[in-house]
Amino acid sequence: MSLSVQAAVTASLDRDHIAVGEAVRLLLQRDGSTDDEPDIGPLRRDFDVLGSSKGSRVQIINGHASSQTEINLVLAPKHDGLIHLPSLQWAGEMTPALEVVVGGHATGPSAPAAESSHVFLTATLDQNHVYVQAAVVLTVKLYSSEPLHEASLELPANSDVLIKQIGDDKQISESRNGDDYQVIERHYVLIPQRSGPIRLAGPILNAKLVAKQANDPFGNDPAFANIFGRWRLPSFPGFVTATRPFHLRAKSIELNVQPRPAGAAGSHWLPAQSLSLEESWRPETTSIHTGEPLTRHLRLTAHGLTGGQLPDINTLLLAPDGIKLYPDQPQTEDRLQGATVQGERAQDIAFIAQRPGHYTLPVVRLSWWDTVHSTQREAMLPSRQLEVLPAATGASSATTSPPAQPAPVIKPPTSAKAALPAGEHLNSTSLPWPWISLALGLLWLVTWYAKWRTTRHTTQATPTRIADDAASTALPAGSALEAFRDACRNNDAQAARRHLLEWADATWPTHSPLGLNALSQLLDNETLAEQLRQLDRACYMNAAWEGETLARSLSSPLVKKTAVGPEKDLPGLYPEP
Repeated sequence: MSLSVQAAVTASLDRDHIAVGEAVRLLLQRDGSTDDEPDIGPLRRDFDVLGSSKGSRVQIINGHASSQTEINLVLAPKHDGLIHLPSLQWAGEMTPALEVVVGGHATGPSAPAAESSHVFLTATLDQNHVYVQAAVVLTVKLYSSEPLHEASLELPANSDVLIKQIGDDKQISESRNGDDYQVIERHYVLIPQRSGPIRLAGPILNAKLVAKQANDPFGNDPAFANIFGRWRLPSFPGFVTATRPFHLRAKSIELNVQPRPAGAAGSHWLPAQSLSLEESWRPETTSIHTGEPLTRHLRLTAHGLTGGQLPDINTLLLAPDGIKLYPDQPQTEDRLQGATVQGERAQDIAFIAQRPGHYTLPVVRLSWWDTVHSTQREAMLPSRQLEVLPAATGASSATTSPPAQPAPVIKPPTSAKAALPAGEHLNSTSLPWPWISLALGLLWLVTWYAKWRTTRHTTQATPTRIADDAASTALPAGSALEAFRDACRNNDAQAARRHLLEWADATWPTHSPLGLNALSQLLDNETLAEQLRQLDRACYMNAAWEGETLARSLSSPLVKKTAVGPEKDLPGLYPEP
């Protein structure tokens, strides 16, 4: 190592010229012993500090004792070119300034990052124009022509962008400028949470490279090492297994995020490259009987959005009076479609009619924003006519049965031998049929008697038990409303929502709302409905909420709408801001 000017505090580098991705060691020395630490903050502008160690040594020469404190720092440059290491303050002294050259093509710190000839990273976005809350795919590729050990690749977190890895890493071989590389390909989904320019730190690779010597007979032979340390060099006598740290940072990622356009309508903000809404029915019929389920399978697919960003399909449906909806749990899935993420949300919803009649299922509409053409579009499912017939059991007694068709005649086989496989015979005298019939009859009598005793005991005990259960679980409307107001005073959104729904259930037992969105449709007060939606969003997003305004609004008499609207669940993951 080339030592700097002799002084009470010295600084030196193990090398003054390194390749891109390599680390440099900085040695700080100070005469005497001290517990103080040097201020290395100025180094972090151009370097990542990978590690540090501290030690001291004492020498006694001719009865004279001297001590020295040493600190070793492992530094990884954040860019190539000529980098200045500033003076550092240590226990009242200043270290000398140093310089190091990173790479061989740059002339200064402002020069663009150069690719290492052996290991380098690339990061590309699938689209340049990004809307707020739209998903963009970042593809990261790691190229390596020599083995990497204990390698890790990460994308630093950012408070303005949701980052999620999608899919598994893919390993391929690729030729570039006449050299063969092993390539690791990884995909991330980025979802910006605000508009405006956003800068993300580039992907970071931490690994170890084999420090080869002249007596290494295998050199770069990939048969003895593979990327990400899946294989390792054999540690036979005479083989070199020493490694050196390798730290590589790709260029930062620039996102210019556009806000939601003023012309974007609809209660859901869905910026996508394409969006489709499909349906299928089981069974595929236009008529059912009362009480029979008719399942509607809905699938919502979007390019440029994840499945978690798509709205709850159940909230898009409107059911006419007389038909109940029973939604199943939705299924979401994300996959790569080319270079873009494709999100899917599928859900089964059962329709059960409570009385016969002719019903019209209304049109299903969903507005979304076309990011390719910057225009508003709408996905739609047409209306459907449904004929509900009386229950099958009631129809047979109230209406005339259709003429019975002659039952098909089943001819018995000509002999017992003809109904069995070849070589088998049936001997009726060898089977104890009378005894089996007698045993089955006795078993039926015992079962009937046990059931009669159980039914008689249950009939006598059930009324009292049901009355006791109802008295113990029923919550009066007044108590629920008072508990709701206490929750509002404490700004507890979850408790306020729970007690408010209990009050609504006691107030409208025949039209009990499933959620706050459904409750807002029962009230003839648009201001109160908006406050309920704010409470719903606060519960769903676990955000801060103030309940004084809502409590004051509910202190006045409430007016119920004359027509009860359809019941809806909570809004989707990304409601309208």
